[in-house]
Amino acid sequence: MLLRLLSGAAVLALTSGTAMADFDLTVLHTNDFHSRFEPISKYDSGCSAEDNGEGKCFGGTARLVTAIKDARARAGNSILVDGGDQFQGTLFYTYYKGKLAAEMMNKLGYDGMTVGNHEFDDGPEVLRGFMDAIDFPILMSNADVSGEPLLADVLMKSTVIEVGGEKIGLIGLTPQDTDELASPGPNVIFTEPADAVQGEVDKLTAEGVNKIVVLSHSGYNVDKMVAENTTGVDVIVGGHTNTLLGDMEGAEGPYPTMVGSTAIVSSYAYGKYLGELNVKFDDAGNVISATGAPILMDAAVMEDSGTVDRIKEAAAPLEEIRNKVVAETAEAIDGERGSCRAQECTMGNLVADAMLDRVKDQGVEIAIANGGGLRASIDAGEVTMGEVLTVLPFQNTLSTFQTKGATVLAALENGVSQVEEGAGRFPQVAGLKFTFDAAAEPGARVSDVMVMEGGDWVPLDPEKTYGVVTNNYVRNGGDGYKMFSTDAMNAYDFGPDLADVTADYLAAQGPYTPYTDGRITKK
Repeated sequence: MLLRLLSGAAVLALTSGTAMADFDLTVLHTNDFHSRFEPISKYDSGCSAEDNGEGKCFGGTARLVTAIKDARARAGNSILVDGGDQFQGTLFYTYYKGKLAAEMMNKLGYDGMTVGNHEFDDGPEVLRGFMDAIDFPILMSNADVSGEPLLADVLMKSTVIEVGGEKIGLIGLTPQDTDELASPGPNVIFTEPADAVQGEVDKLTAEGVNKIVVLSHSGYNVDKMVAENTTGVDVIVGGHTNTLLGDMEGAEGPYPTMVGSTAIVSSYAYGKYLGELNVKFDDAGNVISATGAPILMDAAVMEDSGTVDRIKEAAAPLEEIRNKVVAETAEAIDGERGSCRAQECTMGNLVADAMLDRVKDQGVEIAIANGGGLRASIDAGEVTMGEVLTVLPFQNTLSTFQTKGATVLAALENGVSQVEEGAGRFPQVAGLKFTFDAAAEPGARVSDVMVMEGGDWVPLDPEKTYGVVTNNYVRNGGDGYKMFSTDAMNAYDFGPDLADVTADYLAAQGPYTPYTDGRITKK
């Protein structure tokens, strides 16, 4: 007993002279990059070399190389992580799939990434090829991949990296509805986010890891929910909703957004910002302070010349396609996410009109396009095929079918069911007009649905059969439109590419004048 007491006293004497050290970590982060390796315009679309030379462009991998190098030099202890959706969005992805993304992320020196829904756009095969090419872990906690041979035992839920002698736990998180948003196949089963995260936190904590960062491609609201319903999460690096946090115009909340002791950060999208969060931990892994801001990747950030040259080389096979001028527009066409996922927008009208125009001689009366399928705006003047493909990058095809008016109404209800979350299912329409009330319960928000018949607006008849056009993704149940996969008659999913249809329609209009006409009314 005396020996035990002496031992305790000796320990106390030893530790009383030892100062507990705080640990500073800088979390550098990106999200929703969407293959924007080249600089972007203020519309998040392509930016010409001339405009870039005049300092009018943002982002691009060459700027990120410089900014990340400078930030790491400032930081001391740092990690670079990504909140998902590196895939899809430009011709670079169409041509290279994940290969160029892997090359550029390796060059930038990422330490970890979560799987975004778009990483599944071309199925587990392309995701696995990307995983085999990257030098860092890609993670997904809220899914069972044991039934998918390409991912089982390879795609991990969490990992531990060491920085400055300290262990940092990284956990991945993916949208629970990825099976509706992309093409993961039938063998990947997605699960509830908070429970999945807590399970990995508990596992890491048991291993002695007390500094934990969740890489979440689940959206700002889900991130706040996860923070509220878990313990032990220090930082959540967000993605999916393209949320900008900070003090600047357009920000949706503070940077970081604190929920309890959890710091939530997100840096918009497309490489326009580099997030920089400085976290101070005490010896027990508690967050003492969390400060920082997204850094705007504007002309003040020099482009790394070697990276510029490599991207030019990668772009060479794409030039002929994307530089072809296909049309002209009198004004900018608004395809912004905040517009097209919440209300009638000019890009939505253009695309829906183009779809309906292409198939109207087939007895089709109604066009429905998902707002999330519109990925950029187009500025005034000449319109290139590259710009059209940036708006519509998914290689979707026109799908036509017949269905009852009741199914059309159910589709519209689905479309506005998550408008407050900025979900991509929001319906842009042609040949149809309707009113919705976002304050009403989902499933009971739509009213006054009218269909254009013989030059007149007439009420939608639930029992009548209508001809409908959409894209193959929506027709097969994407974005929650399962009623189209189950209730469609005489479906044909192999029409022309939606980007080609839109380009042809634009070209036929002469100088196109964007417009809205009240086809969607919000109460």
